[in-house]
Amino acid sequence: MTGTDNERARKAAEGLAYSSGFGNEHSSEAVPGALPVGRNSPQRAPLGLYAEQLSGSAFTEPRSHNRRSWLYRIRPSAAHPPFVRANRGEIRSAPFTECLPDPNRLRWDPLPAPADPTDFIDGLWTLGGNGDATQRTGMAVHLYHVNASMERRVFGNADGELLIVPERGGLLLRTEFGLLRVEPGHVALIPRGVRFRVELLDAAPDGTGPTARGYVCENYGRPFELPHLGPIGANGLANARDFLAPTAAYEDVEGPVEVVNKFCGHLWTATYDHSPLDVVAWHGNHVPYVYDLRRFNVIGSISYDHPDPSIFTVLTSPSDTPGLAGVDFVVFAPRWLVGEDTFRPPYFHRNVMTEYMGLIEGAYDAKAAGFVPGGGSLHNMMSAHGPDRETFERASAAELAPQKIDDGLAFMFETRWPLTLTEQARDAGHRQRGYDDVWQGLQRHFRP
Repeated sequence: MTGTDNERARKAAEGLAYSSGFGNEHSSEAVPGALPVGRNSPQRAPLGLYAEQLSGSAFTEPRSHNRRSWLYRIRPSAAHPPFVRANRGEIRSAPFTECLPDPNRLRWDPLPAPADPTDFIDGLWTLGGNGDATQRTGMAVHLYHVNASMERRVFGNADGELLIVPERGGLLLRTEFGLLRVEPGHVALIPRGVRFRVELLDAAPDGTGPTARGYVCENYGRPFELPHLGPIGANGLANARDFLAPTAAYEDVEGPVEVVNKFCGHLWTATYDHSPLDVVAWHGNHVPYVYDLRRFNVIGSISYDHPDPSIFTVLTSPSDTPGLAGVDFVVFAPRWLVGEDTFRPPYFHRNVMTEYMGLIEGAYDAKAAGFVPGGGSLHNMMSAHGPDRETFERASAAELAPQKIDDGLAFMFETRWPLTLTEQARDAGHRQRGYDDVWQGLQRHFRP
């Protein structure tokens, strides 16, 4: 990616307009009059466009679960040559059978920087997952570390939706629906089947060129939704109005464009004679979003103890069992701790759910060292975990004045099934071999 390309991406990301509201029926047109009024598929769509429906759910699912959008585009998606198998690089999909599920607690340093020019597709590196992409169940955890924008390439994922969590470097996402600017501290949600291009906005800390690093949750199951609030009431956690959908922006580009399609765990590629990001107008609720994690309305105790970490759920993908998620996305955002006679860091715990944690910035209040931005930890179901020895000793002796936690931003992908590693994650040079040591030295204090 040249400096000119990088500057072009930054300029395109300035002053973007959005439409707010998670799950809303949004509508947008880049050219006045491009969006039909009063019908979805007129005999002749306005401005010589083609009408096309993109369905993210079955037609007959309940209205509250139904996801679909109508797109008005320069060429229909059907106008493409055959796809052929492509090298999938370091991307893997469920079912994960390379390794046995591992009950041990595991932790990784950040994904190393690529040696060669690497864009978002080539930079995806799969840590592991569960379920079966062909059965639309389960999830996968990917990381990315990239140093080049996608040039004349477009990506689409038929296997599931993608929740992109940047940790270093801003991204410009050019989607069929328009543009999203996603910075560290934000997340982007790309629905199943929506095509997009990733362009880099920021230079590396050493000034050597554009770079970006982060995490991706691939959700094969039911689309993410906002969790029910129950006794919390009508307000709190992630507010629907803070999720921002793009406004229509199209590419009228002739010439070769590579379209990469992830389908049933493999990559397939076709060279189009035009850009498929050619949607001039659209309406519907199957749309991409960007969300600022610092807008999360944290709920906590104002007396003693602290609620279970489920209180930090931003988005959830429900399963067939009420209250048991296929995958939850949880954020540990800035917050006040005020509980009296309370051990304030996350408590020692064994859990039927599996937890993969990542760190976007700063430090996590349950781990004094070793858990760094860009790294991650995996605690599979029923593996015992909690604060390390240093954190336990400090928190047990701390003066319990009101305390503001504002020097870190961590998150968790939590899933109902064990997460099975890929071989590359199990054998990675950046996996920490001494993670169990953080709990060594916890002393016996029992005094009968």
